[in-house]
Amino acid sequence: MAATQEEKIYELVQLYMQASSQVMATEPEPLPQGVVVPATEPIRIPIGVSNRHVHLDRHDLDELFGEGYELTEEKPLSQAGMFAAKETVILAGPKGALIGVRILAPLRRNTQIEISFSDARHLGVVPSVMQSGETGKTPELTLIGPNGTVTNNTAVMIAWRHAHIDEKRAAAWGLKDGDMVKARTSGDRSIVFENVVVRTGKGWVNEFHVDTDEGNTANIRTGDIVEIIR
Repeated sequence: MAATQEEKIYELVQLYMQASSQVMATEPEPLPQGVVVPATEPIRIPIGVSNRHVHLDRHDLDELFGEGYELTEEKPLSQAGMFAAKETVILAGPKGALIGVRILAPLRRNTQIEISFSDARHLGVVPSVMQSGETGKTPELTLIGPNGTVTNNTAVMIAWRHAHIDEKRAAAWGLKDGDMVKARTSGDRSIVFENVVVRTGKGWVNEFHVDTDEGNTANIRTGDIVEIIR
């Protein structure tokens, strides 16, 4: 005797419920060690626009301000332990000078001078784009302090745009130190910054750093938000 339409529907419902219970009872297999689940939400971090500044080593601080001099904190920076000092220097180049250039602390192994391309034209030098901490043959600038002067021709640079990211957060986002990503701004002058280097560290505050030329181009300010594109 052929099954009625109601019996066929009942049989299909029973088969569906049986299959569903088997799927729910099956435990999902764990992900292999080290596998990162891609972020489903856009990666957004604050922007920090950096004005011209210098990092000093112990020798150059002594030459500029006196032996054993200690910098005085003006305001803390986003990364723990770093601050903008009250002390400033004059930067002098072949064609001009910049007064009131801020010193950032703490002291470093080597003095480093970070300026923008606009600053470079004013000073009369043509520096390369370099990553923080790099040294090499660079144009020469003179730093002038209240106690003396020093010259530097190994770390006068346009800083490479970069993103500070906490190492745990970077891992969750599938990023590692040294990766190159893009950064998309918003607003009426929205642009995409190419060649953004990822720099990771334990406990770091997530922040995308550009200089004032780059900030003005995109009409962005410190505290605005940028989207990181992997």
